[in-house]
Amino acid sequence: QVQLVESGGGLVQSGESLRLSCAPSGRTFGNYAMGWFRQAPGKEREFVSGVIWSGGSTLYADSVKGRFTISRDNAKNTVYLQMNSLKPDDTAVYYCAADRVQFRNSVSTRLIDYNPWGQGTQVTVSS
Repeated sequence: QVQLVESGGGLVQSGESLRLSCAPSGRTFGNYAMGWFRQAPGKEREFVSGVIWSGGSTLYADSVKGRFTISRDNAKNTVYLQMNSLKPDDTAVYYCAADRVQFRNSVSTRLIDYNPWGQGTQVTVSS
């Protein structure tokens, strides 16, 4: 069974940084765009960032632009989300997910375009 496993979450203070990692098991995802999403308590899951299969194009939500950086290392089959200048509003469970379609040359922000999903990692930012 294909799984995506996130790691790197934790509790930090406002202004600090974290780096999330997403490593699939059971399959490689070098041909697929990868996305990061987050869900805060009582809110819907939302798009945070994505990177196409080659790493040549990325997309960010306005709320994280300039603070977060997504990257991928296909040799290691791992996707990263570097999160700097964290704010309390960034507190959420962060999920990575793989695009359903291979070789898509644009990043989708729609949840329905992604499968499978990881189990999520908690990020808590205190003020």
